[in-house]
Amino acid sequence: MTATLNRAKKPRMLVVDDEPDNLDLLYRTFRREFQVLRADCGAAALELLSSEGEVAVIISDQRMPEMKGTEFLSKTVPQFPDTVRIILTGFTDVEDLVDAINAGQVYRYITKPWDPEELKGVVQRAAETYDLLKQRSEDLLRAQVQAALMMAIGEVADRSSSVTEALDQLASAFLTALGAQGCVVAQVVEGNISPTQGTAGEAKAEALADDALIKGAIADQSVQRTSDATSDSTLSGGALYDQVQAHLVAPITYRGQPTAVISIQWAEPTPIAEHTVALMRLLNHQVALVLECLKNA
Repeated sequence: MTATLNRAKKPRMLVVDDEPDNLDLLYRTFRREFQVLRADCGAAALELLSSEGEVAVIISDQRMPEMKGTEFLSKTVPQFPDTVRIILTGFTDVEDLVDAINAGQVYRYITKPWDPEELKGVVQRAAETYDLLKQRSEDLLRAQVQAALMMAIGEVADRSSSVTEALDQLASAFLTALGAQGCVVAQVVEGNISPTQGTAGEAKAEALADDALIKGAIADQSVQRTSDATSDSTLSGGALYDQVQAHLVAPITYRGQPTAVISIQWAEPTPIAEHTVALMRLLNHQVALVLECLKNA
């Protein structure tokens, strides 16, 4: 199975200005390259971000009623640190702008009336900066998840006194690290999952034996996944998918033979990226050694 990442075709930006003509002009300037959200004041913009989520770029007027642009932008930093912020100003609010720029809240300021081509160039560079920041954040998060799982598997090896105990601890570790709703780690015997299982969270284990992804993972010794079971015709009718919408199954192999499977389950459709699949392959040998050592203890 392959995952489909539901990314917008265009990057998203938010424009904020209390003057309708300026708001319309900004929308028309950027609507071809961006999905443009609009708000006529800082409070409305904050509500829009709360409902719509992160955007790549925010362009905000500085002088607006009730809330200055710099004040509004400062409120977006904690939740959306990677968003790139641009201020439009027709006034000499030097102190406010310098403070905001020094605090990392504003990427650039543009004076009114602005030159459309100059603004387009600034926004394009801002969008590129956002992409770099997001990539850096994602790389750091992946490294943290990998380190956390490797440490957790090492602790299972040190502290578990039985295979059953290890399976439960492994299920908890993968559940936490990957932000899933449920996880099952089950032994494989003669090509089928056995009743010797560890579970964590709201794991659905009763229908796994007949699941197509489980069977595929064991037969092919490869990671299987679906990001949205409702759109996958090969899984329609499977009892598991009444409650599970996204599913990742990783086989654990030892000396060329499947010895266990890890079933990671999400209640809602969830993108499952290639780096997650690569991580499961990377951890295969470490998990297999832990289980084999406990079997032979």
